[in-house]
Amino acid sequence: MNSFWNERYGQRDFVYGETPNVFFAETLGTLKQGTIILPCDGEGRNAVHAARQGWEVNAFDLSEAGKAKANLLALKYGVGINYQLKDAATAIYLSASVDLVVLIYAHLPPLVRKKLHRNVIKWLKPGGKIILEAFCPDQLKNQSGGPKDIEMLYTKEMLEDDFHGMSIEVLAYQHIQLNEGKFHEGPADVIRMIATKL
Repeated sequence: MNSFWNERYGQRDFVYGETPNVFFAETLGTLKQGTIILPCDGEGRNAVHAARQGWEVNAFDLSEAGKAKANLLALKYGVGINYQLKDAATAIYLSASVDLVVLIYAHLPPLVRKKLHRNVIKWLKPGGKIILEAFCPDQLKNQSGGPKDIEMLYTKEMLEDDFHGMSIEVLAYQHIQLNEGKFHEGPADVIRMIATKL
């Protein structure tokens, strides 16, 4: 899997674009700046956007090529990000240490997903939030990206179970038009969530 992402991110262009995910950017704009973790952040478009908005940014991904692109993008915009090479299954941060965790298209095998989601809850301070956007099963009929394995697509029931005990403020399926580089372009079916740790 790491070689797949290194090959994809090794292209000259930013394959998912340089601008942040729309739902993430809109939601971030309503929050007070603090400390953020962005797992599986690829080429860093969301991490760099958060840094430009005054957040203290931690991001990680498996891909060395993704990290290199993220650091280039941060340099372009004159911001600093703490981007590390980590596996979603084993990534470690201090408990109750961050204000926000952002999961944008972080599609993982079920056991890894559950482990990451449990850890995300631990990393958040009380009152800290999660912003999530991912493809749902209806995405299988579209050509705008995402895994073709239904076990790696997200449902409301899955997220309610994974984040049981959090206050879920937004949990909704959306049919949207994606314009995030050549691999996320066209009609798409996604699920969006905003939740707060009690």
